[in-house]
Amino acid sequence: MSTTAKEQPEETSVTSTRSAPKVVHLTEAERSGRGKSAREQSPRASHSTLETDGRDPVTIVDADSASRVPELVPIRYGRMLVSAFTFYRGAASLMAHDLASTPRTGLNAQLCGDAHVSNFGGFASPSRDLVFDLNDFDETLPGPFEWDVKRLAASVEIAGRDRGFDDKTRRASVLASISSYREGMRSFAAMGNLGVWYSRLDVQQLVAGLAADKHKQQVKTIKKAAAKAQTKDSLKAFSKLTHEVDGEPRIISDPPLIVPVQELVGDMDRSALVDELMELFRGYRRSLQPDRRTLLEGYRFVDLARKVVGVGSVGTRCWIMLLLGRDNSDPLFLQIKETGPSALESVLGRSQYRNHGQRVVEGQRLMQAASDIFLGWIHVKAGIDGQPRDFYVRQLWDWKTSVDLDAIQPQGLEIYAGLCGSTLARAHARSGDRIAIASYLGKNDVFDRAVADFAVAYADQNERDYDALVQAARDGRIETKEGL
Repeated sequence: MSTTAKEQPEETSVTSTRSAPKVVHLTEAERSGRGKSAREQSPRASHSTLETDGRDPVTIVDADSASRVPELVPIRYGRMLVSAFTFYRGAASLMAHDLASTPRTGLNAQLCGDAHVSNFGGFASPSRDLVFDLNDFDETLPGPFEWDVKRLAASVEIAGRDRGFDDKTRRASVLASISSYREGMRSFAAMGNLGVWYSRLDVQQLVAGLAADKHKQQVKTIKKAAAKAQTKDSLKAFSKLTHEVDGEPRIISDPPLIVPVQELVGDMDRSALVDELMELFRGYRRSLQPDRRTLLEGYRFVDLARKVVGVGSVGTRCWIMLLLGRDNSDPLFLQIKETGPSALESVLGRSQYRNHGQRVVEGQRLMQAASDIFLGWIHVKAGIDGQPRDFYVRQLWDWKTSVDLDAIQPQGLEIYAGLCGSTLARAHARSGDRIAIASYLGKNDVFDRAVADFAVAYADQNERDYDALVQAARDGRIETKEGL
């Protein structure tokens, strides 16, 4: 596991000799006119259309399986087969393929690329407030703003079906996500640049707003989740994931979900292994701001393990690293997650970043109001399997919490969908032309209703695609391992 001998200066150094592109500043009227003109290219009502004829969903979903850890791929499919909703969560590449044929506004922003309802949630800000935001950026890439909106809206419809909600309830929740996006974008369009940049939603604000609207049950649920989230940190991970071996803490082996690195490399001498890991670690440190690098250098390496995470990410190489500060009561767990090309790159073109870890980090910093202080990236020249790979790094647990969609009630889904929509609008307003996008969306609900119709059509297609994966498992076309 050695790093490249030379970091890529054109991506990581402020002293790059490449000339910066010229920035063109349009007037407010010109930006608004851009949005109105985009309606001619892509009428708002046209966003209801969906064409998916002739594609094989299993082939598309399975396309990157060869690059994943072979013994983990069946776990990925086992998780995707739990329900049509978990299938949707793991099939970002399939939706990217389908969105390629839909109308495009030409109004771009930094996209999450996988903006479904389970990829929003709470986490700690650097100022130690619990904030609500997008929290998954593996597929991030600049692209048409409406693609994120459509993925969010479809996820609300699919989540509502998963809960057994009726058509009217689902429609109200889907419309809440889209109208909150539109109204949020219009609000951000009226704000100054710094106002948009500093805008964020912390949980205290959220609770106060819900209390003012007399949503007592939602307030109770959020307060309970917030209290639990604030106990979910490196200390909690340390107590849950480690035990003592020869006087030193070690990550507990729980294969195939957690496998310490020593078990993966076999007879390799531990001191030699640690030397290799430290070179990797030094490469990661160089991607951090100097003050955060100094903080990190106060921790010493203790252990590393491969860990299975998520649904769509299962099979990619994800590691957890245990570090200790002043003593055993001062642990830090980092997650080191492999990332390749965004699912959107096959239809939108390659990222400007050669290192996909940097692609994720830069996209996350651009979209999130507050990001993890240890967010960084690394290129590994030759990992355990001898292959070069890109990774990004963040804390494993830092007050992370998410809504329980398995238990959410109809009113809760509608409120939550609206919250996700306004949060997505703020994320897009930071990088896209918020005035042009707001002008395109307009005051009425033409766009809302069109995307809501798209969400229904896509949920129907998602069910057919899920059934195709179920049949592929029955036929032995794919191997699955359930319950993990």
